[in-house]
Amino acid sequence: MKADETLRERLEARARAEGFARLGICAPDATPETAGRLRAFLAAGRQGQMGWMEEREAWRGSAAALWPEARSIIMLAELYTPEEDPRQVLEARGHGAVSVYAQGRDYHDLVKKRLKRLGRWLVAETGCEIKVFVDTAPVMEKPLAQAAGLGWQGKHTNLLSRELGNWFFLGAIFTTLELPRDAPGREHCGSCRACLDACPTGAFPAPFQLDARRCISYLTIEHRGPVEEELRARMGNRIYGCDDCLAACPWNKFAQAASEIGYAARVGAPPLAELAGLDEAGFRARFSGSPIKRIGRDRFLRNVLYAIGNSGDRRLRAAAAPHVDDPDMAVADAARWALARLDEKSAQ
Repeated sequence: MKADETLRERLEARARAEGFARLGICAPDATPETAGRLRAFLAAGRQGQMGWMEEREAWRGSAAALWPEARSIIMLAELYTPEEDPRQVLEARGHGAVSVYAQGRDYHDLVKKRLKRLGRWLVAETGCEIKVFVDTAPVMEKPLAQAAGLGWQGKHTNLLSRELGNWFFLGAIFTTLELPRDAPGREHCGSCRACLDACPTGAFPAPFQLDARRCISYLTIEHRGPVEEELRARMGNRIYGCDDCLAACPWNKFAQAASEIGYAARVGAPPLAELAGLDEAGFRARFSGSPIKRIGRDRFLRNVLYAIGNSGDRRLRAAAAPHVDDPDMAVADAARWALARLDEKSAQ
């Protein structure tokens, strides 16, 4: 099914009206290099415990295989730009640092609702079929977004744009409609390595490569069980995600303000002592509607206890001590580590 000549203009106008900052279009087979790169990533074990990446490798490596009927992929960018440098909270060692994207409402819900509304409009206009995806299916959004001209994957492997910086979510609409393609994005990182040097754990083996097993975002969100002791100390007070490589990018000087009020910070930088006192019900109530809720109280508490151990504030012993006999092995281990580290700092 082919589109009429004015559809692209109307589609872009509709996307802007929905709140999207940019739109680009590519073919489902526009990223043939993705499968090989994914294969090498998995062969090196850099996915860590994310077994779902292997289970759906064929689909993840080829968007065309995910839905063979698709003829075009519409990629969209939605801004969540922070109002200030998120690294400032790293100096407040008695408080938890939460990644910017998780400060407000869950982006999965917000972006998907916009995608569905835009998709329904497209179906009504053309009679095509669609499928929408927001980070919840085996879709390699970043390579597709680069192929659609939204930007390029920087040395930190995240998508960058000269117009938007790197603070934006990606959504995809697969459609049976034949739409004109955009020119792919070109890399503009040059010799800059600000993002690589900013990583606290050395998660980038080389430019444009990520080892998730050392990434704080992976460790605080995806990794189950205890974290290696060498990495715990480098996590600082980061209790959910990490923004250091994103915040370090010089292209953010061109970042535009977010328009969605749902992304406004409501979590903030809560005191670690307060978070350590949350039981299951308290955790679920505190983070209702937040992406933080999906990791569960035990994994979150493990992260909080690591942050307490890194705080250097011996007054936080009282918050960690009750958890040394926690039923969750990782939580109990984190509590013992936190107490030992605080005592070590005090002795020094």
